[in-house]
Amino acid sequence: MTPSARIQAAIDLLDAIIASARDGGPAADTLIARYFKERRYAGSRDRRAVRDHVYDAIRRAGERPETGREAMIGLAAEQPDLAALFDGSAHAPLPIEPGEVGAVAGSVPGWLVPLIAAPVEQDALLGRAPVDLRVNRLKATLEAVAPLFPDAAPIAALPDALRLPEGYPVEKDGAWKDGLVEVQDAGSQAIALACGAQPGMTVVDMCAGAGGKTLALAAAMAGQGTLIAADTIRSRLARLGPRAQRAGATFIETLLLDQSHEARGLSSLNGLADVVLVDAPCSGTGTWRRNPEARWRLTAARLDRLVAEQARILDFAAPLLAPGGALVYATCALTDREGKAQVDAFLRRHAGWTPEAINLPLGRAHGAGWLLTPGHDGTDGFFFARLRRTAA
Repeated sequence: MTPSARIQAAIDLLDAIIASARDGGPAADTLIARYFKERRYAGSRDRRAVRDHVYDAIRRAGERPETGREAMIGLAAEQPDLAALFDGSAHAPLPIEPGEVGAVAGSVPGWLVPLIAAPVEQDALLGRAPVDLRVNRLKATLEAVAPLFPDAAPIAALPDALRLPEGYPVEKDGAWKDGLVEVQDAGSQAIALACGAQPGMTVVDMCAGAGGKTLALAAAMAGQGTLIAADTIRSRLARLGPRAQRAGATFIETLLLDQSHEARGLSSLNGLADVVLVDAPCSGTGTWRRNPEARWRLTAARLDRLVAEQARILDFAAPLLAPGGALVYATCALTDREGKAQVDAFLRRHAGWTPEAINLPLGRAHGAGWLLTPGHDGTDGFFFARLRRTAA
């Protein structure tokens, strides 16, 4: 492919990504993979260059552009070498017309700007994310694993964390295949640490998904006790089984819940849990470094639905805790509606709960909880809070 043809390919892909974001279709990575599967003539350098153009354009535009051409013209306005490639040659985009407007640069969609928590450094939300590892204490120690990754640096604030450069192919490494490490952002590791899970406890991961935090809790429990991974989506829970086998966390139990009737499926656990983690569905505003086109998918109506769902999950999770137990609420979101305000609303609805101070070397206090941000902590963005049940 010529450099100009790569620009046109990026435009074509951006058109598909914009439409998919608008209509709730597949993610950008899926669309890019499909595109090149149908175009075997594109070499590895072509694929890498086109992908870079696409993601540079996505990261630059806070508002969803109307077209891929608009997105790329916006990028070309800041990179004159790209503008010169709009030359109208074979397989190239047509020249940029005088006065043709490109997408406006921005980090956050305008409607969302006032909803982001005040301490968040919005310009840092779209930097490229490193690859963080969690050493699996069920099989290894940090001291034993660190020499296997000479390019990794420890994260001093976390006992089992290593950081690798962006794009490191961890899943091709023998240490990953043998279950010695898991890929897990440092912020997620901090949330698991804040749960305070110990051997012999009864712990419930309420929105377990594929089980990333479940596996971290299993390691903290040293494989001893009762650890239940619950979710309403069968396909997500199915992904936990092979991961747990690889990690040696075979004591994990899975519990498939019926959407909207979760309390009925959980009733046998009422009053028994020492820790319940509610890693709730959320806007994902803290993960834009990894999924920048997610900004183009989020709407005010969808945010309203997520906030209501988070409150509903907290309400059916709370009865599971034994007196003295800890409910840990977490989201990879940076809006106060999903974080600080959500916890305040829970405390108004439920008597007999006290927020506990969280003191970690990463992050800072925010309301009744704790805030992690890419700009301040170098992690994905998270809000989490630990609430102690003080009465039956």
